[in-house]
Amino acid sequence: MKYLLNLGGICVLLVISFTIFACSKDDDSTPEPPTPIIVSFDVIISQQNSLRVTVNNTSTGVNGLNSYWQFTENGPVVSDQAGPEMHLYDAAGEYLITLTVEAPDGDIQASEIVTVTDDNEMHPALKDATDKFSVGMAVQSNRMDGQHGDILVREFNNLTAEYEMKMNIMYPSEGNYDFTAADAIVDYGVTNDMDIHGHTLIWHNAIPDWVDNFSGTDQEFEDMIEDYITTVMTRYAGEVRSWDVVNEAIEDGSNQLRNSVFRQRMGDDYISKCYQFARNADPDALLFYNDYNLTFDVGKQAAMFDIVDDLASQNLIDGVGAQMHIDIFFPSSAQIQSVVDGTVSRGLKMHFAELDVRVNPNNDITSFTEARAIAQQNKVREVVEIYDAMPDVNKFAITIWGMRDTETWLIDFWGQPDWPLLYDVAFQPKRAHTGFLEALED
Repeated sequence: MKYLLNLGGICVLLVISFTIFACSKDDDSTPEPPTPIIVSFDVIISQQNSLRVTVNNTSTGVNGLNSYWQFTENGPVVSDQAGPEMHLYDAAGEYLITLTVEAPDGDIQASEIVTVTDDNEMHPALKDATDKFSVGMAVQSNRMDGQHGDILVREFNNLTAEYEMKMNIMYPSEGNYDFTAADAIVDYGVTNDMDIHGHTLIWHNAIPDWVDNFSGTDQEFEDMIEDYITTVMTRYAGEVRSWDVVNEAIEDGSNQLRNSVFRQRMGDDYISKCYQFARNADPDALLFYNDYNLTFDVGKQAAMFDIVDDLASQNLIDGVGAQMHIDIFFPSSAQIQSVVDGTVSRGLKMHFAELDVRVNPNNDITSFTEARAIAQQNKVREVVEIYDAMPDVNKFAITIWGMRDTETWLIDFWGQPDWPLLYDVAFQPKRAHTGFLEALED
């Protein structure tokens, strides 16, 4: 009996073993073992600001789980967001950084001690590298806090609204102004002791539908434009230092005035009318004309200076804004110098507006290479050196058109990857930032 029982048991076990094997082979629904949770992160101490660290969560097996940072031992909890995150310490010292993942069976943590020093005098902020002109940044009202705000306050002393101080935003419907975003930008600049450059009162690409389809007479249209310019400029008088009154009024190719609704309804002299409205509204504001391709397009540059000369004869303009949407290959230093020389010879202020430097204009790279970073550094240095060499009385500002590479307008515009700005996705200064500073070294 005992022998037979053992034999039977062996037979049963063999059968069971075979059955399990067969099921595991044929049944695809058997769950895979869960990915082990491994909590880890990288820390980078900024070369530009030694009190600033950037952390990046590199944990595995944590999809769907909440996680948070503490940048000091038992310090405040900061929710972990996708991508790199920055923290700015107030003073030098050793700090314990902890990343906590709320796992099903209990929290899991990883920690690292970092040492930060207060040696920022070795890495001057852009705005501290010169007292001869302002260093500006294009901003959006929802990108002035957090890591954006830390860099804005440290590095820049001039702000330009990227698009929220244009007519379609500030005057969306007849008789109804909306200054929500504009007020936020101006208030931020005033609070942080920054100059504000108003951009832009009149631009054919920022017209609300009701203006484009204005049903009144031509005189009523002109009166409406005067009221708009007066309302905006008096609202910000004493706070907005300067304005691009008219933007990009010259038609490409023909170099004639664009046939915009402003020209159609107000006549060929609409530009001088708008500048007169602006001068009347705020006599202390600096008034600029702003346009693109002024460095290399000789015909367009000549047409621009014709406009400027007419305004100058009426004491209605103070400076020229030359948009610096350039790349590492083009335009040449001589071409950039040409618009500087024309502006300086007229005794006007020069604004290198909207600076970004494309590194992939030919769409021949898929990642940002060291060679392109160096080329970009050299081009930025060249641009700033040209600007800094002009007489001090003609200097006004250099404005960078966006903070991080991922936030540039150029990617959507050209439909290809590029890295045209001074900071990378992790808010770290690039070689281009160094190039700007190198140009201003004594």
